[in-house]
Amino acid sequence: RILAVAAKEIAEIPEDPTPEELEENLTFLGLLGMIDPPRPEAKEAVSICRQAGIKPVMITGDHLLTASAIADRLGILEEGDEKIGGQELAAMTDDKFHERVDKISVYARVSPSDKIRIVQAWQQREAVVAMTGDGVNDAPALKAADIGCAMGITGTDVAKEASDMILTDDNFATIVEAVRQGRGIFDNIKKVVGFLLGTNIGELLTVFLAMLIWKQTPLLSMQLLWINLVTDSFPAIALGMEPVEKDVMERKPRPKNEGIFTGGLGVQVLLQGVMFAVLTMIGFAAGWNSTGDIITGRTMAFLVLALSQIFHSFNMRSNHSLFKIGFLTNIYLTCASGLSIILVAVIAFNPFLAFTFGLTMLTAEFYLFALFLALVPVPVLELAKKFGLLKTKQ
Repeated sequence: RILAVAAKEIAEIPEDPTPEELEENLTFLGLLGMIDPPRPEAKEAVSICRQAGIKPVMITGDHLLTASAIADRLGILEEGDEKIGGQELAAMTDDKFHERVDKISVYARVSPSDKIRIVQAWQQREAVVAMTGDGVNDAPALKAADIGCAMGITGTDVAKEASDMILTDDNFATIVEAVRQGRGIFDNIKKVVGFLLGTNIGELLTVFLAMLIWKQTPLLSMQLLWINLVTDSFPAIALGMEPVEKDVMERKPRPKNEGIFTGGLGVQVLLQGVMFAVLTMIGFAAGWNSTGDIITGRTMAFLVLALSQIFHSFNMRSNHSLFKIGFLTNIYLTCASGLSIILVAVIAFNPFLAFTFGLTMLTAEFYLFALFLALVPVPVLELAKKFGLLKTKQ
């Protein structure tokens, strides 16, 4: 912004001065330039938005030239983008505006009703609209947007009441960080649901198929309860604390109506359940057939199923290889898995508890074979990731 500064000397101030009297015969002193520069992190935040498939749009009461200069500096206004003033927008028909709305990146000198019109135009294109504002005039648009974001420091009470979220630091980069964390939370929900369903399908198939083949259950109800309530619970909780993946802001936004199983997770869960069932029945058959003792078979089945699910929780951390994301980058899962393994060992190696749970002591060969079967999901899933067989849409 630029202000012109002028002055004049007067003997006394008139009793009822008019603007014309005060503003005539002035001596021009100079021009005063003022600038409120964007925050250093704002440009990077805009760049991350574009990378994440989010289109940043500037709506301001400033002059179009001022708005365009700032938008260009931040990267909001790029080659091919359009800019428009309030008068031109008011004269434009709704149909024409809806055709151009995705190309316009800067709106200047707009009215409160224009802001609502902009929000609604984007919503008609099935877009999720987040609107920021701080003044009373912004309140209607904040209310109309899918996500209204009011400024916590400079925002008025009216704007805060109309919004869904308040930025306590008035920083645009905070919105981008909220998007990053939100995507991470959705990812973790999918991981937890996929893990729990996959393991439960494995248990269901194990019992069902074993009853069809051998007319015997490979796992007793108490053993299944221990696996479900104790062994699985800790890794599942820890998966919900998985750090946000580094490439989460390189993905495009998902549709509003997209479900958890969209993109192949349902098929992946089913196949993993089949894998658990096959491995568990192999362990059961090996123990039973080798010794003729069904309790030995059930002990093998218990160890294979419990341990394979614990090891599999590391597979569910990401569609990327464990060698890429690191084995120990989720300390919560590492500790939870360690605790679960200890709980399995307490049951398996304590003679009294083993008898209580319908288990028995095994030879070293059986323990090693059970461990081998339990580790199978890790290399299998690693190979599937390498060859792109687990590229579920995220």
